[in-house]
Amino acid sequence: MSPLDVLLPARAGFRPVVDLGSGAVVAVEPHAGREGSGDPVSRDLRAAAEAVRAADAAGTRLPLQIGVRAESLAFGDEVLEELHRGLTATGRRPREVILCVGGGFPPAQRPAVSAALRGLRRAGYLVALGGIGAAHAPLDLLVDVVPYLIRIDAELARRAGADPARAALVSAVVGLAQQIGAHVLAPGLAGEDQVLRMRELGVRLVQGPALAPPEWWPGMPVTVPVAAAEPPRPDNGLGPRVTEFTLPAVTMPDTASAGEVLDVLNAEASTTSIILVDERQRPRAAVDRTRFLLRLSGAYGHALHAHKPAVRLADAPRTVPRTVPAIAALRAAGREDDRVYDDLVVVDEVGRCLGIVRVADLIRGLAAR
Repeated sequence: MSPLDVLLPARAGFRPVVDLGSGAVVAVEPHAGREGSGDPVSRDLRAAAEAVRAADAAGTRLPLQIGVRAESLAFGDEVLEELHRGLTATGRRPREVILCVGGGFPPAQRPAVSAALRGLRRAGYLVALGGIGAAHAPLDLLVDVVPYLIRIDAELARRAGADPARAALVSAVVGLAQQIGAHVLAPGLAGEDQVLRMRELGVRLVQGPALAPPEWWPGMPVTVPVAAAEPPRPDNGLGPRVTEFTLPAVTMPDTASAGEVLDVLNAEASTTSIILVDERQRPRAAVDRTRFLLRLSGAYGHALHAHKPAVRLADAPRTVPRTVPAIAALRAAGREDDRVYDDLVVVDEVGRCLGIVRVADLIRGLAAR
């Protein structure tokens, strides 16, 4: 039996990834809650697959953050193929999964790990590096891999509020992330003061008991501390890039029915849009939450549309390349008066969906500068 062919454990836990800009849950980190037996690599692969199954059982369509150890990836293509089969067994597409790689990074395994991370990126996965700021996570790996997400060490995040030196380190990581087009996540935040301090340092994505209790489940609300007005941040003359404001997108196949899309919107109140993508993860249509729900709420709306393709009630996606300045993206948003506040879809060099940008975030961010 494959180490991935196991039953979903009866108990599972979930940790929300919260965007401090909007207060919305933008991704979920599931945990299957069972170590199991076997060698470390098999346990690692099994835990990743069970986490995806737990999220599927919970009914969430939010992007998933899944942890995997760097040492496991160093074993080469066979392990990567097994990992891919386990992660996609429930129908999840690679671009819906943020693979957070942590653990040790032994120098001897560095070339193999770097090659594996590049391979996962080519396959469409959103790659994250975990434990940044701790001794076992080399900073130069950020430049080699250019991850989608940088997850700083939880202890560093918690202590940065009271330690100026650690706060400076977090600020330096944020600055590096902005330069390479990555996002920064601070996990394990236990107090409101820690969350507010991360916001002051420029961290946008956070996790921890300060935001959600241990029993949190997808669809439940989160608590986001309210901060004072943010001071203006220095500008390099070109302005921030759109990647600084990009959030994980909720995606569904472009063959999804209107009823399936409605189920996802009802389950996740913070979801503002759903991007309908083809088999190569290229955006084909964009479902705006407000307009979609209005169309279904009219007379006979559900009966007429629920079992038909959702693309009939969707709009053409408003795409922007990941390399454009935020001000250019804001100008693009203003070209259509009736859709000025629709989410923008950020795409990579081959047209794949990297995430969404909320226009209100662009306005707030640019106004602060």
